[in-house]
Amino acid sequence: MRIVVLALLGIMLSSPAFAQCDGRLIADGAFLHPPLCAPKVPKRIVSLVPTFSLDIALELGLPVVGAPLFGMSDEDLKSRAEAAGVVDLGSFMEPSIEKIVALQPDLIIGSDFLGEEAYQMASRLAPTALLTGANWKEFYRTLSNIAGVADGIEGRFVEYEKRVASVRERVPKDVRVSVVRITPWEFQVYLDEPDAWAPFDVLREAGVRRTDFETSETKVGTKRLDFEGLAGLDGDILLYIVGGSNDSATSGRHEAVLANPLWQMLPAVKAGRAYRVDAATWMEFSGLASANKVLDDIETYIISRP
Repeated sequence: MRIVVLALLGIMLSSPAFAQCDGRLIADGAFLHPPLCAPKVPKRIVSLVPTFSLDIALELGLPVVGAPLFGMSDEDLKSRAEAAGVVDLGSFMEPSIEKIVALQPDLIIGSDFLGEEAYQMASRLAPTALLTGANWKEFYRTLSNIAGVADGIEGRFVEYEKRVASVRERVPKDVRVSVVRITPWEFQVYLDEPDAWAPFDVLREAGVRRTDFETSETKVGTKRLDFEGLAGLDGDILLYIVGGSNDSATSGRHEAVLANPLWQMLPAVKAGRAYRVDAATWMEFSGLASANKVLDDIETYIISRP
């Protein structure tokens, strides 16, 4: 099979499609190695990322034929992908090259965290856009432009923006919110900061106040804590995430965490205002559907239970 794959690669690399652009030449955009020669109308798209680019592509109605679906915790997205006929490429850490070749994609999409090696391999198979935009809306707009469906894209955000404005008016201004992710080996805090990870960008946009410990005016990145570091999570409300792209939902550690005296001493826990939120929404955030689910959580746990 490897010999067949290499032979197909050789044929594709010698094709005139790789020698000159007969589609749309996209010179500017938040993706690796512009310019990109994108097909005029993509017909067979492979997503190398099981969440962000996959869900946004499905929301845009793009013809996605393959994506790594193995191990996804977002069962709703997985079901929608399967219903759309998306072929499972396996794990996103090691997607099946053989399946990708067999699908004959005319466009490959993903995120730049996959790295240069993944880009070099994928770009030998088809025009490849590994998007670099940190902001989820920028990602959305860039992908729509690459796929040739940018016309009317702003209309997709109209109802969302209205809802954000409504939520922002109702969020208690004197309530601070802490958010933490429990993994089998540590605690992770995604900060309210420039270019924050998408669900936390939604929190900021909706007017949710985080604690000083969880806020930065410069890009800091994720804080990784031990039990003693939890003391910084002194919000009036605590949202906690269990699971995501690891086995923390089944390792049992979170049960021990919830029983630990240091956890029990947190102000929100003592006040009975600690709530578990869905890892599929917060750790596998994908697009407008996920953004609205974050707003659901704000309305449920922050507005209704201040």
